[in-house]
Amino acid sequence: MNVHAAALATAPRFEEPSSAFARDVIAGLSQPAKSLPPKYFYDAAGSELFEQITRLPEYYPTRTELGILRERGAEICNILGEAAALVEFGAGSTTKVRLLLEQCRFRAYVPVDISGDFLNAQARDLRKDFGALEVYPVTADFTKPFALPAQLKDMAKVGFFPGSTIGNFEPEEAGGFLRTARKILGNVAQMIIGVDLEKDERVLHPAYNDAAGVTARFNLNVLVRINNELGGNLDLSAFAHRAIYNRDRHRIEMHLVSRKPQTVRILGRSFAFAAGESIHTESSYKYSLARFTALARDAGWRSKASWTDANGMFSVHALVADG
Repeated sequence: MNVHAAALATAPRFEEPSSAFARDVIAGLSQPAKSLPPKYFYDAAGSELFEQITRLPEYYPTRTELGILRERGAEICNILGEAAALVEFGAGSTTKVRLLLEQCRFRAYVPVDISGDFLNAQARDLRKDFGALEVYPVTADFTKPFALPAQLKDMAKVGFFPGSTIGNFEPEEAGGFLRTARKILGNVAQMIIGVDLEKDERVLHPAYNDAAGVTARFNLNVLVRINNELGGNLDLSAFAHRAIYNRDRHRIEMHLVSRKPQTVRILGRSFAFAAGESIHTESSYKYSLARFTALARDAGWRSKASWTDANGMFSVHALVADG
């Protein structure tokens, strides 16, 4: 037996360049302005770091949206009616959806996420806590068309997209997602969606540059994932987290900035960085109520109602499929 066989058997198996993660990393780092899709933040470690972010004193979106859902839950339920199926696009922590499930009379809940193991665990917990609720997890990329379970055929559908995740899309991509959601949910569908609002940069900057450095670790974790899954040799200490507000485009931009000239290798390919050159890892667009309503209208949705917190930091919108 080869003396290295045992080590080889337990060595990490790096993804082939044809995998989605590998393909997107290679393509993103090959561009003149390097970038990575933000969806790759959320491996197990990244998801845990994001949960820590939501509890930071500087990070207002999660607690503000939860406050709106608690305070306006009865109004939201009155608009949605009863016996509908709630379809959550990109199911994460169940904290927000539980607020709706506790206050509204849904017949079924459909969490949609790319992680099947996560969804099944979530479904088991919800079935235990909401005995009368039908739970049908769907493993899929929620940004692309997917089929709903056949059991929902005769039910009204309500989409749920909290967390201002819509802000992570470029505006044209956000419109595309809303059009796709409308097709999936059907012509008489409704949707509840969280949208972060424009505000003073003095509030935005610390929300994405927290004093404890959790957001920096969250941002850098994508490099850890590249090293672990794609055989990269990136030195995390050679990159710095930076989050800035782009006023002209109404968005926070997160970057990983090279601290020095360097060349990294991933899947046998080399990528050169100049000192100060960055990888754009995420955008978080901030909307006015009017701009988001216009975006939704162009994608086939009509606004039925919207709610904000007392300080105008965050908004929750009730949309109905138009026509």
